[in-house]
Amino acid sequence: MAYWQVFYYLAVMVASYFINQALAKNNQTKPEAATADDWDFPQTDEGTAQCIFFGDCWTEDWQVLDYGNYRYEAIKK
Repeated sequence: MAYWQVFYYLAVMVASYFINQALAKNNQTKPEAATADDWDFPQTDEGTAQCIFFGDCWTEDWQVLDYGNYRYEAIKK
């Protein structure tokens, strides 16, 4: 491999970096953390009979009974 090829590849990588930085969007607004109201999980109505499955099973009805305990409070350092 000739030395000029190495320099050519380096020049292409550096040029690509600067072109990407120049064309990239600058995010001026800070993103807001998600709250519990932002999640839209399908859940059963109160009093609806619920099936309990053990193992792999197929069902006609798909419902989310529990989706975990997601934190949405700010992380303090």
